[in-house]
Amino acid sequence: MSAHPDVSAPPGGLLDLDDAALGELVGPPHYRVAQVKRWLYERAVASAHDMTDLPAELRTRLDRIGAAPLTEVARTSADDGATHKWLFESRGASFETVLIRYPDRATVCVSSQAGCAQACPFCATGQSGFERQLSAGEIVAQVLAAARELRAIDDGRSPTRVSNVVFMGMGEPLANYPAVVSAVAKLCGPVGLSARHVTVSTIGIPDRIRQMTTDMAPVTLAVSLHAPDDALRDRLVPPNRRWPIREVLAAVADHRAAGGRRVTFEYTLMDGVNDSTDQAHALAALLRPLRPVHVNAIPMNATADPAFRPSPAAACRSFVDTLVAGGVNATLRRNRGASIDAACGQLFAGRARLGLRRPDEESGAA
Repeated sequence: MSAHPDVSAPPGGLLDLDDAALGELVGPPHYRVAQVKRWLYERAVASAHDMTDLPAELRTRLDRIGAAPLTEVARTSADDGATHKWLFESRGASFETVLIRYPDRATVCVSSQAGCAQACPFCATGQSGFERQLSAGEIVAQVLAAARELRAIDDGRSPTRVSNVVFMGMGEPLANYPAVVSAVAKLCGPVGLSARHVTVSTIGIPDRIRQMTTDMAPVTLAVSLHAPDDALRDRLVPPNRRWPIREVLAAVADHRAAGGRRVTFEYTLMDGVNDSTDQAHALAALLRPLRPVHVNAIPMNATADPAFRPSPAAACRSFVDTLVAGGVNATLRRNRGASIDAACGQLFAGRARLGLRRPDEESGAA
């Protein structure tokens, strides 16, 4: 961690500064801005004092604002070290980040808000309520924290660099639109990610979906649908009462026509709620006109609400097979990190139950 930032510093510290603001802070010579950005975004340093080719006075000045604005409250891992989850805190708000390691890629799932105001009843984040928006710097800081973790692990089981970022953590990204646009620009700019490896997931805010094609790099759009009809989606995704399915899908069609990439639809399978064969047929009929699309189906992660349970394996398989037979590409995803509450909102909600403590508490430090 860097030194405590000044109270006047932005929430994301140096990561919230654009080139003009960074240039004003750093001062001449002009090449210092490029040096600082390399340290921040490419090397992911946690303290300006690690920027060894900068003058000591400048490093001290930068560290007063902070290079790593997040405080690690708790962390845990699962899948034999392939899945790591953090509960971070920044300016009094808590939010979660997940690193999922595969042999060919390393994916970071970031939060865009502390909490969520959408109130989806099957989602642990939706049950916890909304705290505040995250800044672009706080979003990017989650990716850089995972990048430092990857370098520290370096066990040959995954790349040592972040290759994919998904906005599928806590919050509704398109309800924090300016910060997400700025964060995507940083991720696809100085951080060095390809836009095709960045996914922005939304419950479906039509105007923002249409704006994405002009305001963002060509990232992948993922729409959290969860139901094939408005009656059920009104219950599962309350904003559907404002933006019904037909309006969301019309915006998706416009996004595609304006040059957007193939759209993914997220569908959380809940036992006896949205996982029947008839519902799979209805979903296929709904999405066929938008082809090519892809459905990611995944059994829900259990929450405290007994009204929602994960669908059995056989029902999940039958649902996906029905979609494919109906002409819609679909994949049944495997839950990763279920033993550590890796779904968004679950580590925060279950911290006391899991016995997780801050790292300084675990070490016995004051």
